Amino acid sequence: MTTEAWTYLVVTITFLLYLYIGWRSRVRESSGFYVAGHGVPPLANGAATAADWMSAASFISMAGLISAMGYDGSIYLMGWTGGYVLLALLLAPYLRKFGKYTVPDFVGDRYYSTPARIVAAIAAIFVSLTYVAGQMRGVGIVFSRFLHVDIAVGVIVGMVIVAFFAVLGGMKGITWTQVAQYAILITAYLIPAFAISHMLTGNPVPQLAFTTSDLVSRLNSIQTDLGFSEYTKPFANKSMLDVLCITLALMVGTAGLPHVIVRFYTVPSVRDARYSAGWALLFIALLYTTAPALAAFARYNLISSLNGKTLEEVQALEWARSWQSTKLLAFIDKDKDGRLTIAPGNAFALKGKTPLFDQPNPESRNEVYFDPDIIVLSTPEVANLAPWVIALVAAGGLAAALSTASGLLLVISSSIAHDVYFRLINPKADEAHRVFVGRIMVVAAIGVAGYFGINPPGFVGEVVAFAFGLAAASFFPIILLGIFDKRANREGAIAGMVVGLGFTAYYIIGCQFMGMRPWLFGISAQGIGAVGMLMNLAVTFLVSRLTPPPPLEIQRLVEDLRIPAHPGRAVILDEGTE
Repeated sequence: MTTEAWTYLVVTITFLLYLYIGWRSRVRESSGFYVAGHGVPPLANGAATAADWMSAASFISMAGLISAMGYDGSIYLMGWTGGYVLLALLLAPYLRKFGKYTVPDFVGDRYYSTPARIVAAIAAIFVSLTYVAGQMRGVGIVFSRFLHVDIAVGVIVGMVIVAFFAVLGGMKGITWTQVAQYAILITAYLIPAFAISHMLTGNPVPQLAFTTSDLVSRLNSIQTDLGFSEYTKPFANKSMLDVLCITLALMVGTAGLPHVIVRFYTVPSVRDARYSAGWALLFIALLYTTAPALAAFARYNLISSLNGKTLEEVQALEWARSWQSTKLLAFIDKDKDGRLTIAPGNAFALKGKTPLFDQPNPESRNEVYFDPDIIVLSTPEVANLAPWVIALVAAGGLAAALSTASGLLLVISSSIAHDVYFRLINPKADEAHRVFVGRIMVVAAIGVAGYFGINPPGFVGEVVAFAFGLAAASFFPIILLGIFDKRANREGAIAGMVVGLGFTAYYIIGCQFMGMRPWLFGISAQGIGAVGMLMNLAVTFLVSRLTPPPPLEIQRLVEDLRIPAHPGRAVILDEGTE
């Protein structure tokens, strides 16, 4: 069977599995739709959390960014994993003890304020829409390459699948679908990594091969010969301050992501929330400890396959021809010597983020352009692995993108249907009406997500990094102070969120889309969320001290959150029973 036939087969089987699970998990009550009825076992929730969190950015783009940036790419690895530990240990158990459906629910009740709830809901929608743009780009890349359809068609097919199990089953359907998607994505990531590791080093364990073989030293030598800095040289592409800010923004952004936080509301108790966090960390580590090795292997293979080859030799490679058709890989013989040279700089002129393939970049000797997002997806083909492995990687990329997209869509739905419609517009709405509005909002959110999938604002990893920055600047400070500072009040929370989110959004939009230079000590748009977070934290703290303290019952509620409940039992303050 051809690679294309294998891909159609594997993707069709996995999609049918998702549809079946969605149908079996359909719900009618609001608690099932928003938090899976608080009935998900810790092990399953750990797998679902890992799939929800390990998006297309983790599966498709993270290894690509590390491969392209070398040592400096480790900021994504450190920030995302460190942030999950921060969330699991510092915030998640307390939020589960609070017992609400959504993050705006927590903000509205903790800060006893309807305006605070509205600001939090807007922030959740803003963050989720930014994040989902990266997932839809990942879906489009996989479909355009492996199924040879237009990116727009691929995005539409993916969103129809997500719509089915998200609309029918809500959080319950999404949870059990994500369990299956985790199994698919981790298998698809590890099998080619093991195979390539054995092929290049003789050691089938990527983590060991990466640290004990001489491949990295060989890669360093190749890099310097071609004019690049050493692959392992720190701060070659970014300043130390920018690396610190990006890592911090990703870390606290992870701890403030609403679609990850809501996963801890789906388990029966606080104790189960802790156990599911442990399982999720184990499941996440399987991929994240493999990514640096896969990144180095992929760069070594790519350079070896292309540098110094003639255009005729490259065009004879099936994988090269296929990726050229997606416009994510391109070649040009600038010096007319008949051979391709890989060197620093872009081979083509850039218009925004899009290369102009008919206009060579005269400032660079480089004659090969490749988008970082193709690294993981193309590596099995470059290494000439079996067609079924290539098909499995395609299915894994789709699983990673769709699992996170579904969680994000539910956050958008719940922010509008639960936190705005039910809480503010129609508090007397019955269960059936609330679920119906939630489903309508899922469909509306899918339409917006589809638009961003067809018209993405950047690389998958970059777009997702912006979402983490927005989450860091909006949610993390008010959740942290809401749990650990009983003096934090509604005036402080509203002021902090507006200042943090407003400044971060202004800086990101200005730098990425308006031509503004990074004027704050050279901190990039990906790292500005750390500054926004500090501004939010400072404003919330100071304004809370300059205005009246929260009511006594709110202060007692905060104290109760930090007092451990009876083992295996959660304190449910509203909505739902233990």
